[in-house]
Amino acid sequence: MTGTIELLSLSALEARDRIRAGELTPLDLVEASIRRIEAVDIGVNAIPVRCFDRALAQARGLMERHAGAPRNYPLLAGLPLAVKDNSDVAGVPTSGGSPLTQVQKPERSDPVIARLEAHGAIPVGKSNLSELGGANTTNALFGPTRNPFDPKLTPAGSSGGSAVALATGEVLLAHGNDVGGSLRTPAGFCGVVGLRPTPGLVPRKPSADPQDTIFVEGPMARSVADTALMLDGMAGPCASDPLAYDGLADGGFLAAALRPRAPGRVAVSADLGVLPVSKEIRHHFERVETLLGREQVAYDRAEPDFVGVQRATNVIRGVGYASKWKERWPAEAERFTADVRGDIERGMAASPDEVAQAQRRRTKLTSDVETFFQRYDVVICPVAQTGPFPVELPWPTEIDGKPLATYIEWIAVTYFWSMAGVPALTVSIGRDERGFPIGVQLIGPPRSERRLLAAAAWLEAIARTS
Repeated sequence: MTGTIELLSLSALEARDRIRAGELTPLDLVEASIRRIEAVDIGVNAIPVRCFDRALAQARGLMERHAGAPRNYPLLAGLPLAVKDNSDVAGVPTSGGSPLTQVQKPERSDPVIARLEAHGAIPVGKSNLSELGGANTTNALFGPTRNPFDPKLTPAGSSGGSAVALATGEVLLAHGNDVGGSLRTPAGFCGVVGLRPTPGLVPRKPSADPQDTIFVEGPMARSVADTALMLDGMAGPCASDPLAYDGLADGGFLAAALRPRAPGRVAVSADLGVLPVSKEIRHHFERVETLLGREQVAYDRAEPDFVGVQRATNVIRGVGYASKWKERWPAEAERFTADVRGDIERGMAASPDEVAQAQRRRTKLTSDVETFFQRYDVVICPVAQTGPFPVELPWPTEIDGKPLATYIEWIAVTYFWSMAGVPALTVSIGRDERGFPIGVQLIGPPRSERRLLAAAAWLEAIARTS
C-alpha cells in the first residue's frame, strides 16, 4: 500500500486522476487522511471535530457505485475534505466555535457542502475557526489552532483550521468562508491558496441577511489548480441563495488555471494608499515587483481611493452583527467575546446618519473600483498588514508604532476588497528569511475568476523558479 505521506503529498488533481485511472481508491485517500490527522493534529489543532466513520462509509459507498468503472468517478472522486466548523455536515456536530452556535447533529449539509459531497468530496472532519468572528483561530470550545511553521504563532483566521489542515497534509481540499479575509489571510500565513469568489458564484449557507454580499463561501487548496478544481465543484445556482448564479455557464474554472497567463494591465499596491503596513511586509512584498520585472510585465503602483473606507467598514460590520444577534442581546451579552460585543454595541449605537454615510461611502467605493478595473486587469497587494503574531494575542494592537483601534483593522487590506464585492485570491510567492510563506492577493473585477486563476497560476509558477 502506498504510504500516507506519499498519498497526501499528491495534488488533489493528481489524486483524482489516479483514482479515475484505477491506481488509487477513495478509501486509500480517506484512510491516509485519517492516519495523518491522528499523527499530526495534536500539535496544531486544525481538525477538532472528526467524522471518520462517516468518511469511511462514504468512501466505500463511492467505490461500490463505481466498481469496475473508475473513469466514471465524479469530479472530486473521493478527495478528503475539511469543512469549516460554522457550516453543517449532515449528522456531524456544528459548533461555530461558541456555545451560542452549537448544533448537535444537523439533519442536512449546507448547500455548498452537499454540492461538494455530490461531486465526490468526502468530509473527514470540521476545521477550527475564530469564535463568532475575528482573524485569529481560537475559541472557547476547542482552543487555538497553531501555525504549522511555528506553533507559537497564529495561522490567522477565521478559516485557520482549514489552512493548517492543508499545510500539514491532513486533507487535499478545504472549505472556508470569508467576510474580511477569513479565507485569504490564513492561506497567506500557511502557504496555501484561498479564493474569495464574486458574491453569488458559490451558494452560501442560510443567513440572517440573504442579500448580504460581504459573506461568501470559497475553496482552499495547496495549489491554484486544485483550488480551481474545487471551485468547479462548488459553483452554480442554488434555490436557497437569492444571489447565486450559474457561473459555470461559460465552462469550468480548472481549464483557466491549467492555462497560466501573465496578467495584462497590473496595479501593485503595498498599502492601498491608506493603511499601516509593517516594514517586514513591505520588504517581502517587493518580491512581487522583482518577479514582474524579471518577466518583463509592466505594472503601475496604483490603487482605488480607500480614504474613509475603514470607518464605513466598522459601521457596516457593527450593524450587521447587531442585526444578526439582536434576539440574544443584551440578555446573553457575556457569552460573546469582547471584540464581538464591541461590534454589536457599535452597531446598536450607530445613528441613521452614520449608517447612511457608511452606505454612501461603500457605494462610492464600488464605483471607484469599477472605474479602476477599466484601467487594470489585476491588482496585487499583501494579504495582511503584519506577519504571524503570538497565538495567545487576540490581535495586534499596533503596526510599527501606529495603534489600531479595532480587531479588524490589521486585516483591512483584505476587508476593503470584501466591501467592494470583488473576487480575490491568495497565493504564495516564496518564503522569507525564516522560511515562512510570503502570501499576496490578486484582485480583479466581479466575475473575473478565470482571469485571476490564470494569473495566479502564472505567478505561482514563476515564483517557484526564482
